[in-house]
Amino acid sequence: MTMDPAYGTIGGEEADQRDTQKNNFADPGAASEPHQERRVNNDPRAGKQKGNQPRRDRRDVHGWVVLDKPIGMTSTQAVAVLKRLFNAKRAGHAGTLDPLASGGLPIALGEATKTVPFVMDGRKRYQFTVCWGEERDTDDIEGRVTATSDQRPTREAILALLPRFTGVIEQIPPRYSAIKVQGERAYDLARDGEIVELAPRPVEIHHLTLVNQPDNDRAVFEAECGKGTYVRALARDMGRILGTYGHICALRRTLVGPFDENDMIPLDQLEALCDRAASGEGSLADALMPVETALDDIPALAVTRADAARLHRGQAVLLRGRDAPTSSGTVYVTVAGRLLALAEVGNGEIIPKRVFNLTGLTASSGRNERN
Repeated sequence: MTMDPAYGTIGGEEADQRDTQKNNFADPGAASEPHQERRVNNDPRAGKQKGNQPRRDRRDVHGWVVLDKPIGMTSTQAVAVLKRLFNAKRAGHAGTLDPLASGGLPIALGEATKTVPFVMDGRKRYQFTVCWGEERDTDDIEGRVTATSDQRPTREAILALLPRFTGVIEQIPPRYSAIKVQGERAYDLARDGEIVELAPRPVEIHHLTLVNQPDNDRAVFEAECGKGTYVRALARDMGRILGTYGHICALRRTLVGPFDENDMIPLDQLEALCDRAASGEGSLADALMPVETALDDIPALAVTRADAARLHRGQAVLLRGRDAPTSSGTVYVTVAGRLLALAEVGNGEIIPKRVFNLTGLTASSGRNERN
């Protein structure tokens, strides 16, 4: 499900619905999340200058870092911290993760920002805990209690319910969501006391399982879902159907597109690596995953250096010879094993859409092979 908690959401849900042009592309120097974070921590690591020290010149850094985001940090703060650690010119994230949540927050540096939409469109997996007996206006633990019940669902009742929330279902988004209503964000209207009526829409839940039931008041689930799903709404709706109420009280994201828990790096480990690199004992390139990691589901097409030069200038290249691909659609183009461009293949041509300039710090050669 898309469960990236944003202001009033838990999980990647909100970020999946925003125009990707607002997902850290508009301002190449910072992540653009003007409306999604519920809580703001004054994290001292968020890149403030000390005294009158001059700002260091930013450098070109290209690749992905999948931060294992700690609870209490906003996605915007996480991007700012990584941008400072790498002294990078550009950075952005691929799907908001609310302060309440922990887990995978893919952060794109430099030219990797051009591949953010491919990550945001991928599947997401979450492990989340539903607390029964209370419904809250934000559908998570940070909201105001709006209804209570003494009823608690049995394990058998929960298991019997799960098939109703698997596959393509109709879901009404939470009132506190980033969806626009007559040009205004739903959560802004809700905060102002207006009644927000959002229409149901189809979402796809690939898997939903009951992981654990530690006591009568809580149940732990795992869900894998497509873009646009609200896990908060899932908790709300399950609670209602089970004859009680429910809200999210814990969330961890374990998969975002091609990135899983094996790719995540905790912030303290990343900071330690940066300290070692600063003292000449390592390289920040070791923390980077290649830009093309985000393009795992897209076919690769190798071209000659002569054709690469044309594509780099934004010119189309004719497909010739028996080795020319017969398929059409989006491909990523390489030359001598190096990422060159995103392109469309059709009508006997390769038409470049986004050209990459990977001059600067990139992933070390060892990171080009996935574990």
